[in-house]
Amino acid sequence: MDGKLLRSGELARMAGVSTDLLRHYERIGIVPRPERTQNGYRQYPATSLDRVHAVRRSLTLGFSLPELARIFAIKDRGGAPCRKVRDLAEKKLRQVEQSLMELKGLRRQLRETLRDWDNRLGKTPAGRRAGLIESLRESPSGGGLKTRKLKKGFSRL
Repeated sequence: MDGKLLRSGELARMAGVSTDLLRHYERIGIVPRPERTQNGYRQYPATSLDRVHAVRRSLTLGFSLPELARIFAIKDRGGAPCRKVRDLAEKKLRQVEQSLMELKGLRRQLRETLRDWDNRLGKTPAGRRAGLIESLRESPSGGGLKTRKLKKGFSRL
């Protein structure tokens, strides 16, 4: 399949992406501009399938499209971006580790809050307000809850 050319729809189907996404990858330099037939159809080299798969996997590891575009630009010019890729991956690992620490802190705070709320609910007669949300002005341990910038995916409601 090395010398075979693939039309957009065929490549998209094989890669599990849409033709719109392929065109987007082409516009931003992730996938090299393909040859065109006389009637304007894109014809990608079969190696494009490996690249699209590598991009999809890289995205799951936290690489961004602009980062990948820069990496592939270096590669396509004959360069060796391997050390840059490794450095980026290490940076992403540090970010994940930081996020995990923050999430562990959030988990601890939620556990403390739930214990406090269970105590409040246990002392509150049925049908009466226990002031759960209002209690967030103070933490169960006496100090105020730490407030910080919320991570993506969390909301203040």
